[in-house]
Amino acid sequence: MRPLTLLLIGVVSRLGAGIAATVSALYVTQVVGLSLRSVGLALTATTAVAVAGSIWLGHLSDRLGAREVFAAMFTMQAVATAGLVFVSNVPTYVVAVLGLAIADLGYRSSQGAVIHGVVPPEERLAVRAKFRVAANIGVAGGAGLGGVALAIGSPTAYRAALLTTAGFLLLTGALVFRLPRVPRVVTSEKQSWAVLRDRPFVLFVGLNGILNIHNSMLTLAIPLWIATRTDVPHWMVSVLLIVNTSAVVLCQIRLTRGTDSLRGAARAGRRAGVLLCLACVVLSLTTLGSTAVTITLLVIAALAHVTGEILESASGWGASYAVAPPGLVGQYQGAHAMGRGLGDLLGPTLLTAVALPLGPIGWLLVAIIFATAGSLTPVVLRPEATACRSGRARLSG
Repeated sequence: MRPLTLLLIGVVSRLGAGIAATVSALYVTQVVGLSLRSVGLALTATTAVAVAGSIWLGHLSDRLGAREVFAAMFTMQAVATAGLVFVSNVPTYVVAVLGLAIADLGYRSSQGAVIHGVVPPEERLAVRAKFRVAANIGVAGGAGLGGVALAIGSPTAYRAALLTTAGFLLLTGALVFRLPRVPRVVTSEKQSWAVLRDRPFVLFVGLNGILNIHNSMLTLAIPLWIATRTDVPHWMVSVLLIVNTSAVVLCQIRLTRGTDSLRGAARAGRRAGVLLCLACVVLSLTTLGSTAVTITLLVIAALAHVTGEILESASGWGASYAVAPPGLVGQYQGAHAMGRGLGDLLGPTLLTAVALPLGPIGWLLVAIIFATAGSLTPVVLRPEATACRSGRARLSG
């Protein structure tokens, strides 16, 4: 029953996310009238604030109860999304997207802590993989619903879509309470920020965050590369998104198997770096052939990219569960979310400053970054000779 409830939470919440992702940017620029520069700066600044507070949000999951924080994050997302309807200028937009950014990072942290608390150890990675599959299905459905609003194109349709998103998120928050409570943890002052003293894990978080730059490849760099550096039809962007979503749905569960140990997580991280490196190398070749060759290379790059993406996620989940001491799961999930948030924050700048302007050489430089991060992952994920009392291996100091 618990896994089914978690999967339902994943589908319903991401239905809302898919709608919002489809309409929110166009709403604030075309209906409200904010400039692209203002929107970009606001999103960057608010994401940076949320990333800085990610560990604290994870700490709240330990202290207040992961289930309650998980539900609160959905409620916060609902309120902030509904708030977009009332945005009229940059300051009000900043307030709304700051709420969304904090809720998103808090959602990532508390989600991992909830799964850890309500799912048996041997099933956690499998359930988390299924949750991601369910989320992708939800996003795809939400994108279709958002497309209806775009087709209508009126301000009322945009606002109705955003309010529908808020409704889905409120429903998700209610669904969370169908899960058992996760016991609160009373920690000493010394334990409050223990994750920051776990230097091997902090290094892993940084490397995993670098690998997570792949998110910006799919949503930003590859579409711009296709539009400005190739002669293939722009609808290839949609084809590659479909390839990505389909591969996650079909392969996430299978490729996550075996990553519930430090050795497995390290191996997945190394392979993720190799595959993301390969994707960049293939992208560097897409300007050298005919349209048919370019399309073929783009599909190959997309397949390498999504396989690396799947393994990167599995590596992060496995390591963050394996090393977290009892009572500090929320903190470690918060740190993991912080690393991924840093990747999301740095990715657009790196790719638009290196890969796109420098062309093939730029992609090769990004390939080196991915390969380096992947190869260093096993170095920082060296298990100790003995396991901790909970039966999970811990990192050596």
